[in-house]
Amino acid sequence: MMTSQTPESTQKDATGTIVLYEEITPFARGDKVETRLMVGRRTDPQAPFTTGTTVFPAGSAAPLHTHNCAEQVTILSGEAEAMVGGEVMTLGALDTSFVPANVPHYFRNIGDGPLSILWIYGAREVTRTFTETGETVAHMSPRDQV
Repeated sequence: MMTSQTPESTQKDATGTIVLYEEITPFARGDKVETRLMVGRRTDPQAPFTTGTTVFPAGSAAPLHTHNCAEQVTILSGEAEAMVGGEVMTLGALDTSFVPANVPHYFRNIGDGPLSILWIYGAREVTRTFTETGETVAHMSPRDQV
């Protein structure tokens, strides 16, 4: 039996889910930053994690924040300044970070072109707490902006 929440981009059955990336509707995060949910509770009720991509135009960034769960971020393309737990580094394609739950971090595009990242959260229910304000929001909710 095949079912889907977004028929064009997701096909599900008892053995898994297939997501066609080019058919995922982007989530606008502000400042022309776009996020695409690939696998998570909205695409597959059995997925034990949440994963997707975010593309940052030149000069844009995610503000300093924490999550309620661990996160892995891999740079797919572009150049990033990443701050994880107080350590700042420059990252390029295929460099990867692991951020434990509740550790402050950010990723900033420092290149001339787009910065594309792949993120994987170790939870189905993900929140983001903005360090500057202390506000906690649900991942990819209307308040989850850059």
